[in-house]
Amino acid sequence: MRLHVGCAMWAHASWQGRLLPGPLPPRERLRAYATWCNAVEGNTTFYATPTRATVESWAAQTDPDFRFVVKLPKSITHEHRLTGADELLRSFLEAMEPLGARTHALWVQLPGSFGPSDLGVLAAFLHRLPRSYRYAVEVRHRAFFAEERSERLLERVLASRDAEWVPFDTTTFFAGPPTSDAERDAWAKKPRVPRRSRALTGHPIVRYLGRDATERTVEGWRSWVATVAGWLREGRSPTVFIHTPDNADALTLARRFHDEVRSRVPDLEPLPEPMPNEPQTLF
Repeated sequence: MRLHVGCAMWAHASWQGRLLPGPLPPRERLRAYATWCNAVEGNTTFYATPTRATVESWAAQTDPDFRFVVKLPKSITHEHRLTGADELLRSFLEAMEPLGARTHALWVQLPGSFGPSDLGVLAAFLHRLPRSYRYAVEVRHRAFFAEERSERLLERVLASRDAEWVPFDTTTFFAGPPTSDAERDAWAKKPRVPRRSRALTGHPIVRYLGRDATERTVEGWRSWVATVAGWLREGRSPTVFIHTPDNADALTLARRFHDEVRSRVPDLEPLPEPMPNEPQTLF
């Protein structure tokens, strides 16, 4: 039984010297992060496919049980809209190979314009993908949340490939007006869709966006604590990513979420002990 938790990134300026040792060279930051959390969103791959050497460095900095949920490049999902991108996909998969089993799922985040009429394209794309990976799909078109028929059609497409539907829960964030620059920036960028909490597979993935105020973030995730605890009791292995607009405390919040679930499921394996935020010395 295992719950993976993590953040949207493994390096954040405000973490260095406060939560993580700092300053750390780029090739040591993931290693330090992995003592706090046991998973991470691979958002950087959305913007460009990394070199194989870079991915080898990610593998070298993490234990075999650490997990990445790696986003497909936008050149595949947004520019080509899943068609005519076989060579781009091949290059991406070759670059990801060094992660091995650390790749929890390949994450297909689709643009808000990708709607029910595009489901045939999604189905064809998923069925061309290699069977050696799990897949998770995030949609943002409102029809998938507002129309039962569209929701069921999408679930059918995902079930045919044993792919998960990734909810991005922003309901707590949009429950009140923004109160900081970071919240105002996120207000204009984040999707507004209803909360969805139905798992399709044994490996559900949740993205949760809270507020910069810790108490509001924690209050907003209460239903997720109950849902995730229930999934664990059912034998599922969920992954939860905690976001806030500024992400300054996302590391501690991810661990707190894990602790709250573990209080309900005592057999849950604990997270590793965090690396001290100051380098150890001999004297």
